[in-house]
Amino acid sequence: MAKPDDRSDNVEKLQDAIQDTIENFREGQDYLSEHADEISGEEEAQIEAKNQRRLHSIQGFREEVKDEADNAKE
Repeated sequence: MAKPDDRSDNVEKLQDAIQDTIENFREGQDYLSEHADEISGEEEAQIEAKNQRRLHSIQGFREEVKDEADNAKE
């Protein structure tokens, strides 16, 4: 028997994910700022690409929060 779909804490979980992703983004930016002259161009490009993916994820999370909030109103 499948568990019932409990979405009551989805917004909270999504907001936690947003905060974690923002923190990881900032850590990546800080790392680049602090170690730019010590890392290879390849490593720098990898970190920048990862941060771009993080920004995309944050946008997606925010859209999901909006969807969840809209569904909660119904």
